[in-house]
Amino acid sequence: MAPPAGSVESPEVSRPTPPSAGSPPAHVVHLSTVHRPFDSRIFLRECKSLVAAGFRVTLIVPNHRQEVVDGVRLVPLPQPKSWPWRITTTMLRAGLAAWREAADLYHVHDPELLPLAWLLRLRGSLVVYDAHEDLPRDIATKRWIPTALRRPVAWGAELVERASCRILSALVAATPTIGRRFPQYKTVVVNNYPVLEDLDPAAAEFAYRDRAPGIVYLGDLTEERGGQELFAALGLVPASLGARLTILGAFTSPELERFARASPAWSSVDFRGWRGSLEVRHALDTARVGIVLYHALPNYTDAQPRKLYEYMAAGLPVVASDFPAWRQIIADAGCGLTVDPLDPGAVARAITWLLEHPDEAEQMGARGRAAVELRYRWDREATALVALYRRLLKERR
Repeated sequence: MAPPAGSVESPEVSRPTPPSAGSPPAHVVHLSTVHRPFDSRIFLRECKSLVAAGFRVTLIVPNHRQEVVDGVRLVPLPQPKSWPWRITTTMLRAGLAAWREAADLYHVHDPELLPLAWLLRLRGSLVVYDAHEDLPRDIATKRWIPTALRRPVAWGAELVERASCRILSALVAATPTIGRRFPQYKTVVVNNYPVLEDLDPAAAEFAYRDRAPGIVYLGDLTEERGGQELFAALGLVPASLGARLTILGAFTSPELERFARASPAWSSVDFRGWRGSLEVRHALDTARVGIVLYHALPNYTDAQPRKLYEYMAAGLPVVASDFPAWRQIIADAGCGLTVDPLDPGAVARAITWLLEHPDEAEQMGARGRAAVELRYRWDREATALVALYRRLLKERR
């Protein structure tokens, strides 16, 4: 993978502009009963970008108190005690809170909130559904759904989403693959690309070559996202390198957490759980490799993991699953190595090579950052989201 000749100059990007001073700001409400209050897509990207564009933004989400953060007003819901509690009591409270807001536009982030979205739409409100995942394919990875029921549940989920396409004002898709499932005239793709200002490697505390041999993983860690293979691979990296793995996220199954903690490699793991954006930034600024090892499941092979682009934006070389779509991104940018995610030996060899070749690894990271600046940047996605809102509000008027 030879580096591209010359440097890549970042193009001019149009930024969302606020409405004229004489017009009152439109009130928009984002709703989720599933996600954390400061979720990176909902809060850090979408809501904050809408505030910057001049909208009055409310986020209804499980949280411990009502507060205003970065211009976003958070209306709290109680933390759901269980899944049945969430789809009954929590959803009812979310619906009542949303109804009271009487907003100009509602943006719903969870499939289970689609019945509430229909009610808001029937009331005459503008309602947007944000498809974060390819839902029917995602159901194939849900271990809590009995195997015999996954196909009919997936079929039912697709039926509900298709019915929603007819009722709702518009749909937002997190990837082009998801977007192709919906009517194109109603759908806007808003990718989970990084906010460049938040992940500038030039502002890192430590120069790349001065860092300890650290590997970083961001997000939920599951069997399907390569949890077992990751710990097995870490145990195969030569001890003489002193490699350590930092995890900022969570185990989603007790079985995987027990497996990880019993692994001989656990002594080389710094498990921090979920942390705020400043600690995420510090972890990226002090690591030398970013890793993402999803298995070849239908919902993953065409996915665009946010962590992949965040590693690239932070100037880290990546070790990633060798899916055709991911291979294309990484090969085009020359920003890392792709491996069989089911082969811990291959994963270990890729990590070892990057740690043993810091000059080449640093160049890969720099090329990844250049690719993000050129193509994979959030400000373009924010412009598309704001344009959708303004079109819907204008058509309604």
